[in-house]
Amino acid sequence: MPGRIRRLKTFLYTSFLIKKIRFGSLRSLSPIDRDFGFNLGTPVDRYYIENFLHKHRQLIKGKVLEIGEDSYSTKYANQGINLTILNVEEKEGCIQGNLESGMGIPENSFDCIIMTQTLPFIFDLSSAISNIYKMLKPKGCVLATNPCISQISRFDMDRWGDYWRFTHLSLARLFKEAFQENQLEIESFGNCLSATCFIQGIPAEKLTTEEINFRDKDYPVTLTVVAKK
Repeated sequence: MPGRIRRLKTFLYTSFLIKKIRFGSLRSLSPIDRDFGFNLGTPVDRYYIENFLHKHRQLIKGKVLEIGEDSYSTKYANQGINLTILNVEEKEGCIQGNLESGMGIPENSFDCIIMTQTLPFIFDLSSAISNIYKMLKPKGCVLATNPCISQISRFDMDRWGDYWRFTHLSLARLFKEAFQENQLEIESFGNCLSATCFIQGIPAEKLTTEEINFRDKDYPVTLTVVAKK
């Protein structure tokens, strides 16, 4: 009897919630903004990425490598850094290198590597992590951000591929192939509401500080890694 009563209460409560659902402008087969929310403000994942880099800015020092561009190293680095930008394509002001093949990858060269949203676009993840490790000086660190709940990046998919989304467990196993477990710090950022906003392209500015900072490990938008050599 108690079990039947619990099931009845659950049914009645669920029915009540369903009646309260109002999709409004979200009842559409197209997102609010297909460009992650860039056209309306700050994408939710960028909010998490910038908070992560700000928190660990004391590690961005000495010889610093940033993957793709210098947008975060120049914003959060300590003064007097020696900055290098790594790009898979030949580009002015960058060194050309491939984290997957190891082509153009300097060894034992950097105190800090900033790698934001990079791993989804590399198929051979083990090789990429190994080459990241090789680039670091002893006691150097990598600051990496990675997506979990996210749309496909069409820009990258059409050029070199968009292959992966991650969980806390997959990142731990990947990085432990090169780094010692006690030198890894992995965190999860996001919740059901912020994940919904990110998928729809609703910007971070539409959420309160309490809403966007609430963490629910079952709904991660962004997973971060600090890995030290």
